[in-house]
Amino acid sequence: MRIGIVGLGLIGGSLGIDLRAKGHYVVGLSRRPETCERAIAKGAIDWGSTEPEILRALDLVFLCPPIGSILPVALDIRPYLSPETVLTDVGSVKGEIVPALEKLWPRYVGGHPMAGTAESGIEAAQAHLFENAPYVLTPTLYTDSAAIDCVAGVVNDLGAKLLYATPADHDRAVAWISHLPVLVSAALLLANAQEANEPIRKLAQQLASSGFRDTSRVGGGNPALGRMMAEYNRAAVRHCLIHYRATLDDLIRQVEQEDWERLHTTLEEAQAYREQVYPSGTPPVV
Repeated sequence: MRIGIVGLGLIGGSLGIDLRAKGHYVVGLSRRPETCERAIAKGAIDWGSTEPEILRALDLVFLCPPIGSILPVALDIRPYLSPETVLTDVGSVKGEIVPALEKLWPRYVGGHPMAGTAESGIEAAQAHLFENAPYVLTPTLYTDSAAIDCVAGVVNDLGAKLLYATPADHDRAVAWISHLPVLVSAALLLANAQEANEPIRKLAQQLASSGFRDTSRVGGGNPALGRMMAEYNRAAVRHCLIHYRATLDDLIRQVEQEDWERLHTTLEEAQAYREQVYPSGTPPVV
């Protein structure tokens, strides 16, 4: 297939690397010529440009800019797309994006790969990023069935785990396992930083090891991405934060009341639920 990628960051670049490895011809559109040059050098694209004319006569186009830019970018490139071209995006929020884009382009399919790293930009792009990772498609009653088949075929080609959900269900679920953890992790970092005793705070920093590194990783990521998650998925994120706060309040009561049996039971419940999410005990590769 002839495939276009708009936005050559971590996700766009990684898509390009894997798609080219599968034999597809890949072109990239970026705002900066140097990004196109780096993408070519990394093997992420066959050719790149800052001009949207490069997207003419393609079979499939991936929209990979930040969440807030997906719709404006789609409007910009629409005049250059062939009527047969299938359009999809990789945004982590679908509720606002899907209705707008399906009105804009009849062969649009919402998508979201659950994959990434703490790094960003074309230099972070890597092969096999999507292998065994969940990849959600969010078609609606108005989505072209042939377009769904096209995107699903490429997702399967990437070795990802293909799932389907409504935009609303996707946003609620992703709020729990992706957007809430970013804010919780950020709160953990900020709470540590608020330790008033400077020697204790510095000692804590020196003692910090794998446990703190793992739980604080997503909170120490790109602030712009975290903000957009909350801004564009506000209702679901608020719902999750309220329930998380209630859980924290319950833990505070257990400690204050020295209810160690209840605390033990609570931790057992947490352990059991994690086993449901990761039956092998090992998180999936993302």
